[in-house]
Amino acid sequence: MISLFGCPPRLLQLSHLFLWAGLLQLVLGIAGAYYLDAHLGLLLLIGAHGMVILGPTLIKLGYVMRLTAQYQMRKEERGLACAIA
Repeated sequence: MISLFGCPPRLLQLSHLFLWAGLLQLVLGIAGAYYLDAHLGLLLLIGAHGMVILGPTLIKLGYVMRLTAQYQMRKEERGLACAIA
C-alpha cells in the first residue's frame, strides 16, 4: 500500500481512474434512476440510486488523490523517478 501512495505518478494514474469511474457511475445512475425508472425493476432502481451516491464519492476521492499526487510531485522535485507498472 505504501508503494502505491509513495509513488506520485502511480497515485495520479489511479486518481484519474477514480475520477472517470465516478463520472461514469454518476451519469449511469442519473439515467437509470430518473429517466429509465419506469422501465427498471425495483432492485435495478435501488442500484441506480446507489450509483448516484457512489459516483460523486469516487469523484471526491479521485480529486483528493490527484491533489496529493501533485503536492508530492512538487515537493520531491523529481516527478517521474519511480517506475509505473
